[in-house]
Amino acid sequence: MIRYATQVAHLMLGGLLAIAVAGNAVAAKGDAGHGKDYRTFHQDGTVDFGEIGDSYTADLVLYLAGNQFMVMEELVKDFLSKHPDIKTVYVETIPPGQILKQIMEGGEINGQKTAQNPDVYASVNLGHLKKLKAAGQMDDYMIYIHNKLELMVAEGNPKNIKGPEDLGRDDLVQSHPNPLTEGIFKFYGSEMLKDLGLYEKVTGNAECRECWAVPGKTWFTARHHRETPDRIEKGTADVGIVWTTEVVEAKKHGRKIDGVAIPAPLNKADKVGYAIGVLSTGRNQDNGRAYLDYLATERAQEIYASYGFVTASAEELALKPIP
Repeated sequence: MIRYATQVAHLMLGGLLAIAVAGNAVAAKGDAGHGKDYRTFHQDGTVDFGEIGDSYTADLVLYLAGNQFMVMEELVKDFLSKHPDIKTVYVETIPPGQILKQIMEGGEINGQKTAQNPDVYASVNLGHLKKLKAAGQMDDYMIYIHNKLELMVAEGNPKNIKGPEDLGRDDLVQSHPNPLTEGIFKFYGSEMLKDLGLYEKVTGNAECRECWAVPGKTWFTARHHRETPDRIEKGTADVGIVWTTEVVEAKKHGRKIDGVAIPAPLNKADKVGYAIGVLSTGRNQDNGRAYLDYLATERAQEIYASYGFVTASAEELALKPIP
């Protein structure tokens, strides 16, 4: 096991990150997550970082949409306190499209193979769960939280960005999630830009990852919830489409970030529901179901709300067949 003594994150060209783990550098392409994308939580309260092999051995394996990374330590530790029989929980929090590809096709993280059969999978797009159903790997789901779009800007909003219409300005450098693997943009941000008639201008109709969609003007990230705050703080971007919760998280940690609200219905609050289900191929399906039961509790919903998420209704929290 590798225990973190220190963590040093370096943002590099195209969103490459090197994470120093107990003195050993581990290259993680596109990972600006400061070590929080792959964590193993233990019953004794300790946390391991980057132990990809735990995806094969942990008592509960969670592959979750990455934009809830900030919640997981408090949430999982509370879950473990209520389930002393579960000793280890492995949590991966990266874009759900990337996770789905891991499940369906396999893949490697930091040169290590990752398990294709997590116990639980969550996405901001129900269509991802429908693909798992079609593959015979998932039957039921529930909606457990909600989110909405917001614009992230530098502290004090020096560019005086007033709303999403300003994304059409020529004087802004933008940092947005990529349309290939990041559901926030693929399903919601792109729709907002199309609603405003700005999609082609902002994106150049590019479909790429870690790239200049519009040279010198619009950067597509690998993992926006890590990269966009870094780019804005460094002055290499002026604005980015993010989740409201990511603005809350950045400000909570004293980062030089502010948010500009996007009004409904452009913020897609009426459409953004996090869907979650237990995979039939998982090694620990009973533990997976216990985790879903926990998400429906008042305490779990309170924890999510404290990070800026919108809680789900009792009806949404009830398991139902994937359509």
